[in-house]
Amino acid sequence: MDSDTTILFDTSLVNEKIVYDTIKDVYESLEERGYNPINQIVGYIISGDLGYISSYKEARNKISKLDRNTIVEVLLKNYLK
Repeated sequence: MDSDTTILFDTSLVNEKIVYDTIKDVYESLEERGYNPINQIVGYIISGDLGYISSYKEARNKISKLDRNTIVEVLLKNYLK
């Protein structure tokens, strides 16, 4: 590779993987606690109220690190694939 060549690195795939892994972890934690994970995650995404997410296994802390708009974007992109 020539030292004058600029390399483009696409971070969107890394971000998508982080969002996917986080949502999967949160889903599993909510399910283990007996909640309906879909309803709880949707409630959080719509309202922004972290009360929808249990603190079990740090689920609330994990999801709070993600931007809700980014979550919706990644979910929609993957749904439409």
